[in-house]
Amino acid sequence: MKNPVRPGRQFASLAVVCSFTLTLLGCTQKEKTAPAESDQPARLDEMVVAPEEHDYFLLRPEVEKAYGYTHAVKIGNDIKISGAVSMDDQGNLTAPGDMEQQMKNCYADLEKVLNHYGYTFDDVIVENVFTTDMARFIEVSSFRTSIYQKHFPTGTWLEVKGLALPGQLIEIDMEAHKAAK
Repeated sequence: MKNPVRPGRQFASLAVVCSFTLTLLGCTQKEKTAPAESDQPARLDEMVVAPEEHDYFLLRPEVEKAYGYTHAVKIGNDIKISGAVSMDDQGNLTAPGDMEQQMKNCYADLEKVLNHYGYTFDDVIVENVFTTDMARFIEVSSFRTSIYQKHFPTGTWLEVKGLALPGQLIEIDMEAHKAAK
């Protein structure tokens, strides 16, 4: 009578054969899929990254230089726009005491900046409003529906004690973005 094969030994033998087969398959698979040397990514210290350019825009160059700011900076597909206030090209307050007109003047300046870069209010993703009279701003804020016809951006409305120049009632800053084509 033959010695019967024990199930434990049979399983161990099968496991060894499977393991050996998988190892061989793995080796040949690696050889087939290994990228050519020229396809290998460069070492980190060999990689060269082109710096992103910044495009600065001055809406009122003399005023902005005098106060030490740039009205807008475009980085890639993003534009950061400084707070717009109701002022003329010499930096004088316009529409004193008139919240609605000051707000309209702010949006007119913001539109000039957006247009300079080929953007519209539809590209605005953040809008922050600073006002010295929140109740009055809320009364006239419906004007914004003529500005933002597709969607409103994110943002914050904040009542402040004062703005840069006496008599300024509102300041609006924003950020815009266009998807890369």
